[in-house]
This record gives sequence, structure tokens and C-alpha cells, in this order.
Amino acid sequence: MNQEYIVDSARTFESIVIIFNPNSTGDAPELAEQLQRKLKELLSYEPEIVLQPTEHAGHAVDLAREAAAKGGDVLVVSVSGDGGYNEVVNGVMQAGNPKAVCAVRAAGNANDHSRIMATKPLEEAIAEGHVHNIDLLRIHTGQKENEPPEYAHSYIGFGLTPVVATELEKGSKGALKEMVTVIQTFSKFEPFGIRMADGKRRKFDSLVFANIHEMAKYATLSEADGHPSDGKFEVITFPHMPKWRVLLTALKATTQGLGDQPSVSSYEFTTLKPLPYQMDGEVKSVEADVKVTVECAPRALATLG
Repeated sequence: MNQEYIVDSARTFESIVIIFNPNSTGDAPELAEQLQRKLKELLSYEPEIVLQPTEHAGHAVDLAREAAAKGGDVLVVSVSGDGGYNEVVNGVMQAGNPKAVCAVRAAGNANDHSRIMATKPLEEAIAEGHVHNIDLLRIHTGQKENEPPEYAHSYIGFGLTPVVATELEKGSKGALKEMVTVIQTFSKFEPFGIRMADGKRRKFDSLVFANIHEMAKYATLSEADGHPSDGKFEVITFPHMPKWRVLLTALKATTQGLGDQPSVSSYEFTTLKPLPYQMDGEVKSVEADVKVTVECAPRALATLG
């Protein structure tokens, strides 16, 4: 992916808040403490560097919002996988602080965003302080006016994506067990129908909106020349087809990639039945007969690079 960004002048931070899950199955607590030590050694200035452990699911949203809402030049770091970073991004977006910056230190089972976007060790990026803005995906699933919008930093998926993710979350981690779970889930999977903006009904096995060109560690979704600050996202569709063809398409994604995919700035449809969806690893759901709008939030997130 082309990663040409408009970069601001080097920034320093008044405070750096490092958010992590102390009960992570990975090494998040150790990595968070390690990052704190390295920053104290590396930075030429002395910001307040705070470790903030989460206490429950969704707590990272609150912690990130509170950190950013204090105002000033604050950096909020998520030591996590894609799902944990999603919570931090949403919390910072809710705070509305234009000087707040987000970053992620990979420490989870799925680290698509960090793997694709990172160009150097995080502590070096923080020391250099080069901030740029990237697009986010914003989804509206019938929220009330006073409810905050939901954002994704990497992708939003309907169909196979959240169904497989839900089953993986129930089971044990590990490559072999994950593979068995995927096969079992796929064998029972049923397609889903939606009503398009033009009123026509269509049936899909998978519908993914992507701000990065890879997901699930191995799959190359798109060969598009765009980058995460071009005001558009890719739409990857698997229309309903025989399961053997879905398997061949998935195999192509992991070996050759799926090639060029259409890029849009917004996409609308209406659900016919309740549907699960996945945002950066976090599984949510939308009710039946709800108009769903996915749109690009141009250059909405300040991050390091």
C-alpha cells in the first residue's frame, strides 16, 4: 500500500497514556511496562507517562476518552490487538480533542493494523514525533442522535468474517485449533440477504469494507493504489456462491490476493434480518430492517509514522 502522508512538524507530548489489558492472554502487561521504560530513556523531554490497565470489556473506550478529554498534546497508546486499539480509537474520537494522537503497540492475536501501518519501532516513532492523519471507517446502524458514532481503523465485515470471529473467540487459540474452528464454522454457514440503496435485494457470503489491504494475518484483500488517507475505502464482496467456490476465493486471497477492488467514500444498505458484524476484531450486531451506512471519515485520526 502506498503510504505517502502529509506529515506535521515533529510533536512533543505533555502526557502519554498507555492502555493495556492486564489479563491479556498475550504479553500486554510486560510490553506496556517495557514501552514506558524505553520512552523514559529515549525521550529528550519529560512527559507524564501513565500506565492504565483495563478492568473490563469496553473499559479502554472510557480510559482513552478521559485521557484525551483533558486536552493538550496527549498521546494515547493501546498495547493490544486490533480489537483493543478499536476501543482506544473510539474513545479518543469521542473526546473531540484535536491535539490528541493515537498509536498501537501490537500485543494481541490479530495485529493487522500494526503489521500494515508500522514502519518503525513505536518508541522511535514517538521520539521522532512525526504525526499524520489517516482515514477512519464510520458506521451508522440506527444509533440515536445523542449516541456517539462508531469507528473502525481497519475494516468492517459482515457475513463470514464476524461468524468465524465469534467461534474463534469461544475456542482456544492456536493455529491448528483455529483452522479446525474455521472449517467447522464454514461448513454450517448460511448466506445473508440485504436490500441495496436502489431497492434491489442481494445475497452475500461476505461483505467487507476495508481501510487496509490485508486482514486475518494472511489474506490480501485489495491491490488498490490508494492509502489510508485518500478519502475512500475498498469494498470486497463475496456474492452467494457454492461453498467450494468460496474456498477457492479464500485460497486466492491468501496466496495471490484478490486483485483490484472498487473504492468508494460511502456505502448504504438495509438489513433484512439481524446481522452480526465485525469491526477491527470486535463483534457487534445490528437489528433487522435497519439502514446501515458505512462512510469514510477523511483524515479523522492523528497517529504516528
